Amino acid sequence: MSGVDVRGRVARVPAPAKINLFLHVVGRRADGYHLLQSAFRLLDRSDWITLTVRDDGKINRLSELAGVPPEQDLVVRAARLLQQKAGVALGVDIEVEKRLPMGGGLGGGSSDAASILLALNVLWGVNAERETLQTWGLELGADVPFFIFGRSAFVEGVGERMQPLDLAPAWYVVVEPGVQVPTAEIFSAEDLTRNTEPTIIASFPGSPTRNDLQPVVCRRYPAVAQAVEMLGAMGDARMSGSGACVFLPCESEAEAQAVLAKLPAEVVAWSARGLDWHPLHDWAGPAR
Repeated sequence: MSGVDVRGRVARVPAPAKINLFLHVVGRRADGYHLLQSAFRLLDRSDWITLTVRDDGKINRLSELAGVPPEQDLVVRAARLLQQKAGVALGVDIEVEKRLPMGGGLGGGSSDAASILLALNVLWGVNAERETLQTWGLELGADVPFFIFGRSAFVEGVGERMQPLDLAPAWYVVVEPGVQVPTAEIFSAEDLTRNTEPTIIASFPGSPTRNDLQPVVCRRYPAVAQAVEMLGAMGDARMSGSGACVFLPCESEAEAQAVLAKLPAEVVAWSARGLDWHPLHDWAGPAR
């Protein structure tokens, strides 16, 4: 994946996907938020965002997103958040090329928001520290701080506590089941396991792990269950996040391509290499 392309006051930046190598629900806070443990890994498949700085303070979304009005779109909300937090008078035109599915468990919307914060932090001359952007980003969603953190991570709490994680090189085959899974629906399900025994970073990888949300989603969305069964016949497949996408780890690109070749033609699937670092990490200037 190529990185940022900057020309004057215009930047085209990637917003990469992530997968949850595992996802455990280990408790629940008094305010209802679930306490999680997970291992996040970035993939070299992304949305692409073009940002053009404006002098009039307006924030405009130039691309349409089906069913999502501009004021609810995370990219617009991210730009407004940074504008308000930093007292910026500049504005921006935002155009998003969506390649990651909505409601897919790949963090597409959160990644878009994080790339907006990282890029505008530079383009607007905010120069906020990375930790500050992570704190602000948490207001937009639990996955946003991870994308700003910018590398493979062991994640805890509601998504705000991260430790760097060194992972072996890998490729992944990802199946898009063609359904959107609302995160809130799954976390509010009565049959969700909420008391998994916490693990420690020193025992991962190696200790038994799973996605606690997967059984709940599979019971409600047959297409996800079918994807798990289909990929599971070829290895240790599991769902990412709260769904719907299902992935299978592979040791090489050749192995991933061989898996893809075995899937039925009507299945929407692709392969991607695991990334150790976010493609914007080194470009983000003072946010490093």
